[in-house]
Amino acid sequence: MASELHMPMEMGNGTTVQEFTLEGFPAIQHLGNVLFLVHLLAYLASITGNVVIVTITCADSRLQTPMYFFLSIFSFFESCFISAVIPKLLVIFLLGRQTISFLACFIQAFVYVYLGATGFFLITVMSVDRYTAICKPLHYPTIMNLKTCFLLVTACCVLAFILITGLIVKVSQLSFCGPNVIPHFFCDLGSLIHLSCSNTRFVEMLAFVIALFIILTSLIITIIAYSNIVVTVVRLPSAKEQQKAFSTCSSHFIVLSLIYSSCVFIYVKPKQRNRLDSNREAALVHTVVTPLLNPVIYTLRNKQVHQALRETMCRMKISRQK
Repeated sequence: MASELHMPMEMGNGTTVQEFTLEGFPAIQHLGNVLFLVHLLAYLASITGNVVIVTITCADSRLQTPMYFFLSIFSFFESCFISAVIPKLLVIFLLGRQTISFLACFIQAFVYVYLGATGFFLITVMSVDRYTAICKPLHYPTIMNLKTCFLLVTACCVLAFILITGLIVKVSQLSFCGPNVIPHFFCDLGSLIHLSCSNTRFVEMLAFVIALFIILTSLIITIIAYSNIVVTVVRLPSAKEQQKAFSTCSSHFIVLSLIYSSCVFIYVKPKQRNRLDSNREAALVHTVVTPLLNPVIYTLRNKQVHQALRETMCRMKISRQK
């Protein structure tokens, strides 16, 4: 993908755009050391939580089910997603180095948007998985076999790649005449489009349509899946069965609410020019707070994960004693 990107663009005075400057958070930049520490701890906690989910899913045979398979894949992509943005933000806070090369900027934009799109498709698959497990329990083992799970994850990755690669290439082909200060803490695609001196109407509309397709398609399928789940659970004769069914979906639903609310605010609007500051705060929630909460929500509300964690820790203690 990098080979398809145009290299630094001609500026109006004959020089070339070699790099961009990430504005970060200038109003609070004087608190750089404190912000560095806070975001570093949040980053490490998020990475640790997601790694724990992936590890125990692979280590415990009882968690090797479609639901936990999708959750582990989602956790892996979540770790990659925040790693595309937070390390550079930490450098800005600690050292004040806000510059980023032209190529590195577009690579970061691609990785961020691609992993974000893949995450939305995975969320949709997880919703369909819960729908199948609760609404079609007799057919669930047949429908959600290992081959189907791998095919669904592959489809999520491929579809996201097809949608995002073309968009990133189109944006990279725009002319950038300065100023080259990105009013964000990472190479946000919307901010890059607004820095261009080319006619960006087509690219803006393309970005809007793709964002609308990814987010709303995922949201609509998820709403349909959970509507059917609620109807099915309400019809269960036993209150204990209802509680068990809701408990398996509640964590997923909370995570969905956090992700959709921030992303709809950021991306599903055709014009962003006057809302870049508010986008920055919402993006910080999406890239720092939500990934931090996801492992906590999934682990704290899940008895199977609790048990797997306890047994794994016990095995580690026993192995150390030997």
